[in-house]
Formats: sequence, C-alpha cells, structure tokens
Amino acid sequence: MIQTMNSVREAFPILRDKVQLSSCSQSALHVDVKNAINRYVNTWEESGMDWGGWMQACENARAQFAKMINADLDEIAIVSSVSHGVSSVAASLQNEKRKKVFVTDFDFPTVGHVWLSHQENYKVEFIKNKLAETITAEDYRTQVDEETLLVSTSHVSFYDGFKQNLKEIATAIHEKGAYLLVDAYQSLGQTPIDVKEMEVDMLTAGLQKYALGTPGIAFLYINKKISERLTPKITGWFGQHDPFAFDIKNISYAEATKRFDSGTFPMINGFAAESALTILNNYGIEKIEQHLELLSAFTINAAEEKGLIVKSPKDIKKKGSNTAIYVKNASEIESKLAQQGIILSARNDVIRIAPHFYNTKDDIRIAIEKLTEIL
Repeated sequence: MIQTMNSVREAFPILRDKVQLSSCSQSALHVDVKNAINRYVNTWEESGMDWGGWMQACENARAQFAKMINADLDEIAIVSSVSHGVSSVAASLQNEKRKKVFVTDFDFPTVGHVWLSHQENYKVEFIKNKLAETITAEDYRTQVDEETLLVSTSHVSFYDGFKQNLKEIATAIHEKGAYLLVDAYQSLGQTPIDVKEMEVDMLTAGLQKYALGTPGIAFLYINKKISERLTPKITGWFGQHDPFAFDIKNISYAEATKRFDSGTFPMINGFAAESALTILNNYGIEKIEQHLELLSAFTINAAEEKGLIVKSPKDIKKKGSNTAIYVKNASEIESKLAQQGIILSARNDVIRIAPHFYNTKDDIRIAIEKLTEIL
C-alpha cells in the first residue's frame, strides 16, 4: 500500500493545528503509539497485571530494534537510556589492559560525563579538530593509538546534525585494535544503520527522537563476539540466564548481549517502542532518509534567503535532518515560536529545525518565516 503524505500526516494529530519540527528532541505522537500505550494501561486496569503480555511487547521492541540496525536478537540489551547503555559498557571494560578512551567533543554531554566519571579506570582524551563537520577518518587514524581501548562518538551530532561515515571511522579505529562505540540517538529512525556492514562494535540509542517513541527505554547493541567475553557490572535479574529461578546466591548471565539487561523492563515504554519501531521499519528508513535530504536542502536554502546563519554542514550527505540556525537567545525564541504553534528545539546558541517523514516544505517555510519575524 502506497502512503500519501496526507495519509502519513493524518496519523499525527498535532499536525492539524501545529507545526512540529523538533524530532532532534521529541518527535510528534503517532496514533498507533498512543494506542499502544493505552493497551498497556487497559491491561493493567482490566487484568490487574499481564506480565507475559507486557514482557512480550518489550521483546517485540527488542526484535524491531535488531531488525532496524541489522543485528542478531541476542546482540541487543534493553536499557533505560543512552546514559545507562554507555555506563554499562564503561563498567564492563575495566579489566582490559588498554586504558585510553577517546570521546569526540561534539558528542552529547552525557557521553563525556560517563567516561569522565570512570577516570580512575581510564585515561579519557578528546579527538581534536577545529570544526566538527570537518572531522574525518584520518583524524581518528592519526590520534587513536595502540594504547586505545575504545572510541566513543556520535553518528549524528545533536547540535548541528553533522553526520559521520561510521564505516570509514570503524576501519581507522580497528587498524589500531580499538573498539568503536556509537551513540545513535540522533540517527536512529532517520538514516539507515547496518552495524554489520559498518563494522560497529557497540551502539546505543533511545526512542524519543526520530524513533517516534518515549524517553525511559533505549537499546544497547554489542557484537556477540565481544559481549560474550564481558562481565556486566550494571546488572539485574533480567540479565540472568533464567530470571525466574529466583536464585539470589548465584549469578549466571544470559547469552551474548542480553546479559546487559538489568532490572524489570520499562513496560509502558516497551509498548510504545514496539509500535514506534514497527511503524518505521514498515515505512522504510531508506525512504525516510531520501525525504529528509530533500527537506534539508530546502531548509538551508530558505534560511539563507532570509539572511539567517546556518551552523550545520551545507553538504547534505554530511548532515542529518537537523539544520541548526544561529540565534543568540535560542531558548527565548523557542518559547515565542511555541506560543505561535511552531515547535522547534533550542540548544545553546542555535534553533534546530529537525523534520521527519511526516513534515513538508510548507512546514519548514512557515517555521522560517515565523522565526525571521520574531528575530
């Protein structure tokens, strides 16, 4: 069945009255995701509890995530956030002989915070480059050395949408025998990810941005050849081979990356994630990326025609959906736009225009005109 733009937009009720271009922060709510959340609430209200059904929804979400990034099912752990995922990796690698960890300085702050909190175990350094959008595989190749254990970086920058070529980076890092850990929060749901083809060792991503879901649930991928050698230090009963053995005196980790599951799954978030990821997988990530590349080009041109300063890369192949516009008082402008029904997202000194597959050129035109008027 071919979906028209009108039929796509009808599934997002907020678009009837408002322009939402904030998928770098929170995507619009799809009716199926709302219905999935309500299904959880109904089972709770009507049955008291439905542990089997609740857990199955989370397992279905795990499977949809695995499908989206081309991973095996047992290579995916359910975590609560990207912070949780990165922390789980950091805690599990403490006994490795290599101790140097590189972080890129355009990562979301949580990534730096996690690794810096483990400085007693690791020597944390930052990949240096004057401009994030000019960083290349060669920067990694010249700075990562044989003492490096892991490089932690983002697929797409939260600030300006800069998108890295993960395959090239992985090749450069692996030449030095180090691992690659990717924060894919800003890329999941808007651009294809194939962890096998890209040779990514570890990847974590949450749901509330381009993945159409809610905060409170995320996923952690670790290649099983690696995860089977690791001992999780952040764990819980769901990370065990048989959680329902209720054996408090022994620990027996689950297979592969499922050993990085921890406590009881966030069930209501799992219902939302199952629905959201199914929507995206059925629609097609390649198709979404093609649409967003067109909107990116349109956004840059429209912004520059109005005299606005674009902080994002101008090369469409080097950016994701997010186009960052320089605005000195960005948070204040975000609030003024929201009062007029235009939902954008401020970060530091930029307003981010971040469309998804349900947005149109008209949405962007309206947003830029309103932004220009306010400024």
